[in-house]
Amino acid sequence: MTGQIWYTRCYSLLAMLRLYIMKIGLFYGSSTCYTEMVAEKIRDILGEDLVDLHNLKEVSPRLMEEYSILILGIPTWDFGELQEDWEAIWPQLTQLNLKGKIVAMYGMGDQFGYSEWFLDALGMLHDHIAPLGVKFIGFWPTDGFEFTSPKPLSADGKQFVGLALDEVNQYDLSEERIEQWCEQILLEMEALL
Repeated sequence: MTGQIWYTRCYSLLAMLRLYIMKIGLFYGSSTCYTEMVAEKIRDILGEDLVDLHNLKEVSPRLMEEYSILILGIPTWDFGELQEDWEAIWPQLTQLNLKGKIVAMYGMGDQFGYSEWFLDALGMLHDHIAPLGVKFIGFWPTDGFEFTSPKPLSADGKQFVGLALDEVNQYDLSEERIEQWCEQILLEMEALL
């Protein structure tokens, strides 16, 4: 797709979201600020008027029910563990009414230091909320990553179940990946709205 055509389609979708007053709820947990910084970049790309940022340390996950579209940001800690804010609300997630909601996710990890557990929390979140009837968008190719964990992958093993970011080893690629992913999820939203 040429740049101008893509821009026109994305601009049209953003206009449609604004017209129908469809807000996107972006919920994240962040201990070292990287996941939060990505949340802010995503908001800046999609537009402050469309995206509400919510740090899970400060809000109830029940707030997710108020949005039709969700973006969830989750880093993987240590040896495949949940970040503390996500861990604190984990039991509450399965009690939420998320049926039919469009969900895009992004994960943060260190593919070289923790190859065996790279983005495990992303896969865990996917598996945890999939039974709630959400519609996932934003899967991301595994090309350009070195890791051994199967947990963050789609059923066919060819894609991550969300945007994959490694701020430790590939920080120089993050900005472009975030921009491409935002374009991708806008087009995927269009097909579902």
